[in-house]
Amino acid sequence: MAKHIDVPEDQPPMRLDRFITNAIDDLSRSRLKTLIEEGRLCLNGEVISDPSAKVRPGQRYVLELPPPRAATPQPENIPLHILYEDEHLIVLEKEIGMTVHPAVGNWTGTLVNALLHHCAGALSGIGGVERPGIVHRLDKDTSGVMVVAKTDRAHQGLSKQFAAHTIERAYMALVRGGPKPKTGRIETRLARSQHDRKKQAVVRDPRSQHGRHAITNYETLHTYGTAPGQPVGSPVASMVECRLLTGRTHQIRVHMAHLGCPLLGDPVYGRDRTFRKITNANGESLKDFNRQALHAAILGFTHPVTKEPMRFETVLPADMRKLINFLEKLPK
Repeated sequence: MAKHIDVPEDQPPMRLDRFITNAIDDLSRSRLKTLIEEGRLCLNGEVISDPSAKVRPGQRYVLELPPPRAATPQPENIPLHILYEDEHLIVLEKEIGMTVHPAVGNWTGTLVNALLHHCAGALSGIGGVERPGIVHRLDKDTSGVMVVAKTDRAHQGLSKQFAAHTIERAYMALVRGGPKPKTGRIETRLARSQHDRKKQAVVRDPRSQHGRHAITNYETLHTYGTAPGQPVGSPVASMVECRLLTGRTHQIRVHMAHLGCPLLGDPVYGRDRTFRKITNANGESLKDFNRQALHAAILGFTHPVTKEPMRFETVLPADMRKLINFLEKLPK
Protein backbone atom coordinates (compact mmCIF):
# COMPACT_ATOMS: atom_id res chain seq x y z
CA MET A 1 0.00 0.00 0.00
CA ALA A 2 1.38 3.40 -0.97
CA LYS A 3 0.91 6.62 0.99
CA HIS A 4 1.40 10.01 -0.69
CA ILE A 5 2.78 12.81 1.45
CA ASP A 6 2.57 16.35 0.07
CA VAL A 7 4.92 18.99 1.46
CA PRO A 8 3.62 22.59 1.62
CA GLU A 9 5.51 25.22 -0.37
CA ASP A 10 6.18 27.21 2.81
CA GLN A 11 7.39 24.24 4.86
CA PRO A 12 10.29 25.33 7.14
CA PRO A 13 13.46 23.17 7.30
CA MET A 14 12.88 19.84 9.05
CA ARG A 15 14.25 16.32 9.05
CA LEU A 16 12.45 14.09 6.59
CA ASP A 17 11.59 11.37 9.11
CA ARG A 18 10.18 13.91 11.56
CA PHE A 19 8.00 15.61 8.92
CA ILE A 20 6.52 12.34 7.63
CA THR A 21 5.92 11.05 11.17
CA ASN A 22 3.91 14.21 11.87
CA ALA A 23 2.01 13.73 8.61
CA ILE A 24 1.09 10.06 9.24
CA ASP A 25 -0.61 9.57 12.59
CA ASP A 26 -0.34 5.78 12.87
CA LEU A 27 3.40 5.45 12.20
CA SER A 28 6.12 5.88 14.83
CA ARG A 29 9.31 7.70 13.94
CA SER A 30 11.47 4.64 14.64
CA ARG A 31 9.28 2.50 12.38
CA LEU A 32 9.39 5.15 9.65
CA LYS A 33 13.17 5.37 9.92
CA THR A 34 13.39 1.62 9.33
CA LEU A 35 11.10 1.83 6.30
CA ILE A 36 13.19 4.66 4.81
CA GLU A 37 16.42 2.74 5.37
CA GLU A 38 14.80 -0.25 3.65
CA GLY A 39 14.31 1.91 0.54
CA ARG A 40 10.53 2.26 0.77
CA LEU A 41 10.42 6.06 0.32
CA CYS A 42 10.61 7.71 -3.12
CA LEU A 43 10.71 11.24 -4.49
CA ASN A 44 10.10 11.67 -8.22
CA GLY A 45 10.87 8.00 -8.74
CA GLU A 46 14.18 8.20 -6.83
CA VAL A 47 14.66 6.15 -3.65
CA ILE A 48 15.42 8.27 -0.56
CA SER A 49 17.23 6.18 2.05
CA ASP A 50 18.50 8.83 4.49
CA PRO A 51 15.98 9.53 7.29
CA SER A 52 17.95 12.63 8.35
CA ALA A 53 17.72 14.32 4.93
CA LYS A 54 15.90 17.65 4.84
CA VAL A 55 12.33 17.61 3.57
CA ARG A 56 11.86 19.39 0.23
CA PRO A 57 9.07 22.01 0.14
CA GLY A 58 6.44 21.67 -2.59
CA GLN A 59 7.28 18.03 -3.33
CA ARG A 60 5.30 14.78 -3.05
CA TYR A 61 6.88 11.77 -1.35
CA VAL A 62 5.58 8.24 -1.85
CA LEU A 63 5.94 5.76 1.02
CA GLU A 64 5.39 2.09 0.22
CA LEU A 65 4.06 0.29 3.28
CA PRO A 66 4.59 -3.47 3.61
CA PRO A 67 1.52 -5.69 4.10
CA PRO A 68 0.45 -6.13 7.73
CA ARG A 69 1.97 -9.06 9.57
CA ALA A 70 0.23 -11.75 11.56
CA ALA A 71 -0.79 -10.68 15.06
CA THR A 72 1.02 -13.63 16.60
CA PRO A 73 4.44 -15.12 15.83
CA GLN A 74 4.44 -18.20 13.65
CA PRO A 75 6.28 -21.48 14.38
CA GLU A 76 9.52 -21.88 12.44
CA ASN A 77 11.71 -24.97 12.21
CA ILE A 78 14.91 -23.43 13.55
CA PRO A 79 17.47 -25.69 15.27
CA LEU A 80 17.96 -25.08 19.00
CA HIS A 81 20.93 -25.98 21.18
CA ILE A 82 19.04 -27.49 24.13
CA LEU A 83 20.97 -28.19 27.33
CA TYR A 84 18.05 -29.54 29.38
CA GLU A 85 14.33 -30.05 28.91
CA ASP A 86 11.43 -31.48 30.89
CA GLU A 87 7.67 -30.95 30.88
CA HIS A 88 8.02 -27.63 32.73
CA LEU A 89 10.96 -25.78 31.19
CA ILE A 90 13.76 -25.68 28.64
CA VAL A 91 17.35 -24.56 29.21
CA LEU A 92 19.16 -23.69 26.00
CA GLU A 93 22.18 -21.89 24.63
CA LYS A 94 21.16 -18.94 22.47
CA GLU A 95 23.26 -18.39 19.37
CA ILE A 96 24.88 -15.12 18.34
CA GLY A 97 22.63 -13.05 16.10
CA MET A 98 19.31 -14.57 17.23
CA THR A 99 16.74 -12.13 18.58
CA VAL A 100 14.76 -13.50 21.51
CA HIS A 101 11.27 -12.26 20.55
CA PRO A 102 9.72 -10.64 17.46
CA ALA A 103 10.08 -6.87 17.11
CA VAL A 104 10.49 -4.27 14.39
CA GLY A 105 13.19 -5.46 12.00
CA ASN A 106 13.11 -9.02 13.37
CA TRP A 107 9.60 -10.41 12.87
CA THR A 108 10.87 -13.88 11.97
CA GLY A 109 13.81 -16.11 12.83
CA THR A 110 13.55 -15.35 16.55
CA LEU A 111 13.90 -17.66 19.53
CA VAL A 112 10.13 -17.42 20.08
CA ASN A 113 9.48 -18.62 16.51
CA ALA A 114 11.81 -21.56 17.10
CA LEU A 115 10.22 -22.41 20.47
CA LEU A 116 6.70 -22.33 19.04
CA HIS A 117 7.75 -25.00 16.55
CA HIS A 118 9.75 -27.07 19.03
CA CYS A 119 7.07 -27.06 21.72
CA ALA A 120 4.09 -27.32 19.35
CA GLY A 121 1.64 -25.34 21.48
CA ALA A 122 3.09 -26.24 24.89
CA LEU A 123 4.50 -22.86 25.93
CA SER A 124 3.48 -20.67 28.86
CA GLY A 125 1.21 -17.87 27.71
CA ILE A 126 1.92 -15.49 30.58
CA GLY A 127 4.44 -13.57 28.51
CA GLY A 128 1.78 -12.59 25.96
CA VAL A 129 1.42 -13.56 22.30
CA GLU A 130 4.71 -11.90 21.26
CA ARG A 131 6.96 -13.63 23.79
CA PRO A 132 5.40 -16.87 25.13
CA GLY A 133 7.53 -18.66 27.72
CA ILE A 134 10.13 -15.88 27.92
CA VAL A 135 11.06 -14.95 31.50
CA HIS A 136 14.35 -13.18 30.68
CA ARG A 137 16.28 -12.38 27.55
CA LEU A 138 19.69 -11.81 26.04
CA ASP A 139 20.57 -9.13 23.50
CA LYS A 140 20.60 -10.26 19.88
CA ASP A 141 24.41 -10.43 19.69
CA THR A 142 24.95 -11.81 23.20
CA SER A 143 25.37 -15.57 23.30
CA GLY A 144 24.77 -17.95 26.16
CA VAL A 145 22.45 -19.86 28.44
CA MET A 146 18.74 -19.06 28.92
CA VAL A 147 15.77 -20.71 30.60
CA VAL A 148 12.29 -20.75 29.04
CA ALA A 149 9.03 -21.71 30.78
CA LYS A 150 6.77 -24.32 29.17
CA THR A 151 3.98 -24.05 31.73
CA ASP A 152 2.33 -21.15 33.54
CA ARG A 153 3.39 -22.66 36.88
CA ALA A 154 7.03 -22.71 35.80
CA HIS A 155 6.72 -19.18 34.39
CA GLN A 156 5.38 -17.82 37.68
CA GLY A 157 8.02 -19.64 39.72
CA LEU A 158 10.93 -18.49 37.58
CA SER A 159 9.62 -14.93 37.41
CA LYS A 160 9.51 -14.78 41.22
CA GLN A 161 13.14 -15.92 41.41
CA PHE A 162 14.25 -13.29 38.90
CA ALA A 163 12.30 -10.62 40.79
CA ALA A 164 13.88 -11.71 44.10
CA HIS A 165 17.37 -11.69 42.49
CA THR A 166 18.02 -15.29 43.60
CA ILE A 167 19.00 -16.46 40.10
CA GLU A 168 22.74 -17.02 39.59
CA ARG A 169 23.80 -15.26 36.39
CA ALA A 170 27.45 -14.93 35.39
CA TYR A 171 28.63 -13.37 32.14
CA MET A 172 32.08 -13.35 30.57
CA ALA A 173 33.00 -10.02 29.01
CA LEU A 174 36.07 -8.88 27.10
CA VAL A 175 36.55 -5.17 27.71
CA ARG A 176 38.84 -2.35 26.69
CA GLY A 177 41.47 -1.49 29.30
CA GLY A 178 40.98 -2.78 32.82
CA PRO A 179 38.47 -1.93 35.57
CA LYS A 180 39.74 -0.03 38.60
CA PRO A 181 39.52 -1.54 41.11
CA LYS A 182 39.93 -4.98 39.57
CA THR A 183 37.04 -6.35 41.61
CA GLY A 184 34.03 -4.34 42.63
CA ARG A 185 30.35 -3.55 42.59
CA ILE A 186 28.58 -1.13 40.27
CA GLU A 187 25.31 0.23 41.65
CA THR A 188 23.48 2.91 39.67
CA ARG A 189 20.13 3.79 38.19
CA LEU A 190 19.68 3.20 34.45
CA ALA A 191 17.30 5.05 32.12
CA ARG A 192 16.89 5.74 28.42
CA SER A 193 19.50 8.12 27.09
CA GLN A 194 18.17 11.61 26.45
CA HIS A 195 20.36 11.78 23.34
CA ASP A 196 19.62 8.39 21.77
CA ARG A 197 16.40 6.52 22.54
CA LYS A 198 18.00 3.19 21.58
CA LYS A 199 20.59 3.50 24.34
CA GLN A 200 20.50 3.20 28.11
CA ALA A 201 22.49 5.56 30.31
CA VAL A 202 23.56 5.89 33.92
CA VAL A 203 21.50 8.49 35.81
CA ARG A 204 24.18 10.89 37.03
CA ASP A 205 22.30 12.54 39.89
CA PRO A 206 22.66 10.17 42.89
CA ARG A 207 19.53 11.67 44.45
CA SER A 208 17.34 11.02 41.41
CA GLN A 209 14.67 8.33 41.40
CA HIS A 210 14.55 8.39 37.60
CA GLY A 211 15.25 5.09 35.86
CA ARG A 212 15.64 1.65 37.44
CA HIS A 213 18.02 0.36 40.10
CA ALA A 214 20.85 -1.75 38.61
CA ILE A 215 23.59 -3.74 40.36
CA THR A 216 26.51 -5.59 38.78
CA ASN A 217 29.31 -7.33 40.67
CA TYR A 218 32.47 -7.84 38.63
CA GLU A 219 35.87 -9.50 38.90
CA THR A 220 38.83 -9.16 36.52
CA LEU A 221 40.00 -12.65 35.56
CA HIS A 222 42.75 -11.90 33.00
CA THR A 223 44.50 -8.92 31.43
CA TYR A 224 46.02 -8.68 27.98
CA GLY A 225 48.89 -6.57 26.67
CA THR A 226 50.16 -3.23 27.92
CA ALA A 227 48.46 -0.04 26.79
CA PRO A 228 50.99 2.29 25.11
CA GLY A 229 51.39 5.69 26.76
CA GLN A 230 49.49 4.61 29.88
CA PRO A 231 50.72 4.05 33.47
CA VAL A 232 52.55 0.80 34.21
CA GLY A 233 50.12 -2.07 34.65
CA SER A 234 47.46 -0.63 32.33
CA PRO A 235 46.28 -3.46 30.07
CA VAL A 236 45.01 -3.11 26.52
CA ALA A 237 42.06 -5.37 27.36
CA SER A 238 40.72 -7.61 30.11
CA MET A 239 38.42 -10.55 30.66
CA VAL A 240 35.86 -9.67 33.31
CA GLU A 241 33.27 -11.88 34.98
CA CYS A 242 30.07 -9.95 35.63
CA ARG A 243 27.39 -11.23 37.96
CA LEU A 244 23.97 -9.65 37.75
CA LEU A 245 21.88 -8.88 40.80
CA THR A 246 19.35 -7.09 38.59
CA GLY A 247 18.57 -7.59 34.93
CA ARG A 248 18.14 -4.24 33.19
CA THR A 249 18.34 -3.62 29.44
CA HIS A 250 22.01 -3.50 28.33
CA GLN A 251 23.03 -3.48 32.01
CA ILE A 252 26.52 -4.98 31.68
CA ARG A 253 27.27 -3.03 28.52
CA VAL A 254 26.30 0.28 30.15
CA HIS A 255 27.98 -0.47 33.47
CA MET A 256 31.30 -1.47 31.95
CA ALA A 257 31.27 1.60 29.68
CA HIS A 258 30.51 3.65 32.81
CA LEU A 259 33.76 2.32 34.31
CA GLY A 260 35.61 3.40 31.17
CA CYS A 261 35.95 -0.21 30.00
CA PRO A 262 33.38 -0.74 27.22
CA LEU A 263 32.95 -4.20 25.77
CA LEU A 264 35.14 -4.98 22.79
CA GLY A 265 33.16 -4.84 19.57
CA ASP A 266 30.15 -3.12 21.12
CA PRO A 267 28.66 -1.03 18.28
CA VAL A 268 26.50 1.06 20.64
CA TYR A 269 28.54 1.73 23.79
CA GLY A 270 32.11 0.98 22.74
CA ARG A 271 32.96 2.54 19.40
CA ASP A 272 36.69 3.07 19.08
CA ARG A 273 38.26 3.15 15.63
CA THR A 274 41.75 3.56 17.06
CA PHE A 275 41.44 0.39 19.11
CA ARG A 276 40.42 -1.59 16.04
CA LYS A 277 43.70 -0.65 14.39
CA ILE A 278 45.78 -2.32 17.12
CA THR A 279 47.67 -5.33 15.84
CA ASN A 280 49.25 -8.22 17.72
CA ALA A 281 52.53 -10.04 17.17
CA ASN A 282 51.04 -11.88 14.19
CA GLY A 283 49.85 -8.68 12.50
CA GLU A 284 46.20 -9.51 13.23
CA SER A 285 43.64 -6.83 14.16
CA LEU A 286 40.14 -6.57 15.65
CA LYS A 287 38.48 -5.19 12.53
CA ASP A 288 36.39 -8.32 11.95
CA PHE A 289 34.90 -8.59 15.46
CA ASN A 290 31.59 -6.73 15.14
CA ARG A 291 29.51 -7.62 18.19
CA GLN A 292 29.76 -6.99 21.90
CA ALA A 293 32.13 -9.56 23.43
CA LEU A 294 29.64 -10.86 25.97
CA HIS A 295 28.60 -14.42 26.80
CA ALA A 296 26.08 -15.62 29.39
CA ALA A 297 28.23 -18.41 30.81
CA ILE A 298 26.40 -19.55 33.97
CA LEU A 299 22.73 -19.80 34.91
CA GLY A 300 21.66 -21.28 38.24
CA PHE A 301 18.17 -21.46 39.74
CA THR A 302 15.78 -23.63 41.72
CA HIS A 303 13.49 -25.71 39.56
CA PRO A 304 10.12 -23.96 39.98
CA VAL A 305 8.19 -27.24 40.27
CA THR A 306 10.53 -29.96 41.56
CA LYS A 307 12.49 -27.50 43.76
CA GLU A 308 15.77 -29.14 42.71
CA PRO A 309 18.84 -26.86 42.40
CA MET A 310 19.87 -26.50 38.77
CA ARG A 311 23.04 -24.97 37.36
CA PHE A 312 24.28 -24.78 33.78
CA GLU A 313 27.63 -23.57 32.50
CA THR A 314 28.59 -23.07 28.85
CA VAL A 315 31.92 -22.50 27.13
CA LEU A 316 32.83 -19.35 25.25
CA PRO A 317 31.72 -19.30 21.60
CA ALA A 318 34.29 -19.68 18.83
CA ASP A 319 34.49 -15.98 17.95
CA MET A 320 35.31 -14.98 21.54
CA ARG A 321 37.90 -17.75 21.81
CA LYS A 322 39.47 -16.43 18.62
CA LEU A 323 39.42 -12.92 20.08
CA ILE A 324 41.20 -14.14 23.23
CA ASN A 325 43.82 -15.84 21.07
CA PHE A 326 44.39 -12.45 19.40
CA LEU A 327 44.62 -10.63 22.74
CA GLU A 328 47.11 -13.13 24.18
CA LYS A 329 49.55 -12.15 21.43
CA LEU A 330 49.49 -8.42 22.27
CA PRO A 331 52.83 -6.92 23.34
CA LYS A 332 53.40 -6.99 27.11
